[in-house]
Amino acid sequence: MTELLNALLLQSGYNAALVAVSAAMLGIAAGSSGTFLFLRKRALLSDAVAHATLPGVGVAFIVMVMLGGEGRDLIGLLAGSAISAFAGLLAVEWITKHTRLAEDAAIGAVLSVFFGFGIVLLTIIQTMSSGKQAGLESFLLGSTAGMLFQDALVIAIGGTLAVVATYTFRRPMTLVAFDADFAAASGRNVERIDLAIMGLVMAVTVIGLKLVGLILIVAMLIIPSVAARFWTNHTNNLIWIAGAFGGVSAYVGTAISAAAPSIPTGPVIVLICFAIFAFSMMFAPNRGVVAALAARRIFQIRVHRRQGLLAIARDEAIHDGLTLKVLTRAGFIRPDGVPTAEGRTQAAKALRDEKRWEVARAMNRDVAVIGRYDGLTPIETVLTNDEIAEIDRRINARAPLGGAG
Repeated sequence: MTELLNALLLQSGYNAALVAVSAAMLGIAAGSSGTFLFLRKRALLSDAVAHATLPGVGVAFIVMVMLGGEGRDLIGLLAGSAISAFAGLLAVEWITKHTRLAEDAAIGAVLSVFFGFGIVLLTIIQTMSSGKQAGLESFLLGSTAGMLFQDALVIAIGGTLAVVATYTFRRPMTLVAFDADFAAASGRNVERIDLAIMGLVMAVTVIGLKLVGLILIVAMLIIPSVAARFWTNHTNNLIWIAGAFGGVSAYVGTAISAAAPSIPTGPVIVLICFAIFAFSMMFAPNRGVVAALAARRIFQIRVHRRQGLLAIARDEAIHDGLTLKVLTRAGFIRPDGVPTAEGRTQAAKALRDEKRWEVARAMNRDVAVIGRYDGLTPIETVLTNDEIAEIDRRINARAPLGGAG
């Protein structure tokens, strides 16, 4: 615990602090940029883009060695992976548009072919007599060992630009994510906006290769935004919440890895992402499982209370155990089943409200108003006092239900 606390406070050495800060920046960029990919329902496409980076790494290494270099220059490798990822993205788009294959089939084809080609290139590279091949496979699962300041600088600059671009173009991307047809009818170029979304994803994927690898970067792009969706219904908030979840996951994950060096950083970051997702799914106040169960239970109690009061008003026997329990806890009936004075008062009001709603439906043709009645909503929250007074007058005068509106 002491080592973990030191890592969280950036007291575990220069390299550990550099990795933690870099990972947090990458997490923020990945979480916020992946938001629109998730909203566009194209999460699997990020997997294809990520796997398509591997051939670019291999080709870039070979080209740099042929030009007399060592082949391990990070900028060159990232440039190669970016070109390869873009080629994979274009391949998916072309297959989807010009063949009868669905997008998921195109993604599966591109993902497997590009990844297989990349593995072949890495195998060939290991047999080369020139260049520094050691550690090149870290682009698969990521590696934080030996991270340099320039590596962190690349992540910081690239991540910042990705976040700024996401926030700047959030409105057209939101429009396309929720209703692409309306966006096209409004004059928006949906194809360009889709390419912009994928461009952001590709940028984050490329800069995150060194840290978490091409296989696990997909989790950092998707899981934070999925977790954030449980907490908000507003896109602007979703961007920042997803970014915060991604940043926290990356920072805590690298701290745990620094405290326990035998544990790889990338997988730990993904597990922290999943922990945040699981917590959000269970305990988010409006959309979480616990909140949904609580709301269902409250609704169930309201139904039994209402039906029990109507049964009291009509002098009907109550046999349902839950109804009896609800009425007893509310003080409407005694343990022996005899209604209390308060229970009879509330029962009379429930029956009167039922009659009021019958008259209200005949008087009022406004579906938006009458449609709010679910048998449980108090009439005072839907109709005005004047409307209720008119309804009571008609009831007392025994007016027909089909009276004038």
